[in-house]
Amino acid sequence: MKKLIALSVALFLIVSFFTVNTLAADKKTQVAAAKSAKVEVYYFHFTRRCVTCQAVETETQAAIAALYPVQAKKGLITFKAVNLDEKASEALAKKCNAEGQALLVISGGKRIDLTEQGFMYAKSSPEKLKAELKKTIDPFL
Repeated sequence: MKKLIALSVALFLIVSFFTVNTLAADKKTQVAAAKSAKVEVYYFHFTRRCVTCQAVETETQAAIAALYPVQAKKGLITFKAVNLDEKASEALAKKCNAEGQALLVISGGKRIDLTEQGFMYAKSSPEKLKAELKKTIDPFL
């Protein structure tokens, strides 16, 4: 009887050890996959744009090029300006849930809206917009 109990305890410990290791390995894989996800930055706009609207696009594009040159070259971070007045943009706008002018950072299943910061800082404080983009994108890398 003592041997049976000892064998049961030993078997339980072995199974528990392998289960914990498998769960830890799965979690590491999920974290690595999340960190290697592609980051897409979209600026949705209309054909007629004011100076601030144009600055949002220009400053965002410049910030991404300055902050992430290697990742941009590898295609891990992309920037795309999308004209909502063009018929070809409808599907992408619907996919990103953009109904009007918007500055969006999308990675995996996460969508972060930086429209307010874009319009607030692009013309008057481009460094603040750059900092907001960095703060938003860095966790995805």
